[in-house]
Amino acid sequence: MRIFRIALLGGLLPAGTLFAQDATNLEDGRKVAGMCRTCHGLDGKARIPIAPHIGGEPVDYLISQLRAFKTGAREHEMMTVVASGLSDEQITKVATWFNHFTIEATLPTGKTEDDAPQLCVGCHGANGISELKDAPNLAGETNIYIETQLKAFRTGKRTHDIMSPIARDLTETEMQEASDWYSKITIAITDPTKK
Repeated sequence: MRIFRIALLGGLLPAGTLFAQDATNLEDGRKVAGMCRTCHGLDGKARIPIAPHIGGEPVDYLISQLRAFKTGAREHEMMTVVASGLSDEQITKVATWFNHFTIEATLPTGKTEDDAPQLCVGCHGANGISELKDAPNLAGETNIYIETQLKAFRTGKRTHDIMSPIARDLTETEMQEASDWYSKITIAITDPTKK
């Protein structure tokens, strides 16, 4: 069994992040995250199958998605309401909060990185942990969440320069295979400040 780990602390934050990850900013971010806990959990591990895990996500990705929900560029009945009430400072702080978690991904027994869907690994990693600042982690997401997002890219409900054309060309079987791969990866999300 192989375990992959990515720590997203302090100096590893992408350039352009507005706030240093100090105790005050993390506490401020935790307070904002209180409104996220029903769906995403306070640690960013989703509590419902249609919500993504956001603990350990790249901070820039989280900020861009919250801003998209706030402006209406991306629509979701719950997220649009939540994000529209957040200031830019709150968005940055809550993104910093969820980003500070460490995520560990374990491939299923008997599987190797070579078994991963090749169209996905360049951005989302074979183990589902993105090393790009603007691509989400997919490790441990539910099949229904991943397939719903792929279909949203296919139909134009969501748009992205890379994902939209990829999704348009995917067969239903390829969508299911990608969803199955990432959903079977086991994850652990931990708070490195509590160790």
